[in-house]
Amino acid sequence: MAARDVLKNLNLFIDGRGYAGRIDEYTPPVMTLQIEEYRAGGLDTPEPIEMGQEAMTASFALISMEATALAAWGLTQGATLPVTARGALESADGTVRAIVHRLRGKVTSLDQGTWQPGQKPTVTFTMRVTRFEEIHDGVELRLIDTENMIRRINGVDQLEAQRVALGI
Repeated sequence: MAARDVLKNLNLFIDGRGYAGRIDEYTPPVMTLQIEEYRAGGLDTPEPIEMGQEAMTASFALISMEATALAAWGLTQGATLPVTARGALESADGTVRAIVHRLRGKVTSLDQGTWQPGQKPTVTFTMRVTRFEEIHDGVELRLIDTENMIRRINGVDQLEAQRVALGI
């Protein structure tokens, strides 16, 4: 089988400002369900019970020390930052598709690395993500909005019934 949807390039936007040519790497949030084991009488082995989702973090590194990017750390309580990562996926037949990650959250760590003459400066941002949307070739794969209790996977909102039960 020929290679399909191989990430060939990327760009990053912080609060709408593009960082093409300055984005070194991007690490998307890891999706992890929080699972507890439950074993009661009549069960031979524990059964997994999903108890929600673990907190999401993402990170990105720039080879730029621009003041507008550095100002992303230290937002006031309640303020969040929009970040968009865009990737170009290419298949062996030459087809190019877009993959887009839209994140909203707070930069919790800013690492300006080690400064050395003749070395590229890498500034690493770590972000606690409260909203994550993944769109592949125009189709929404995931929308997770922790503040509004939405977890939509492949068009199905897995938390809708809970919101209705809670009157949200």
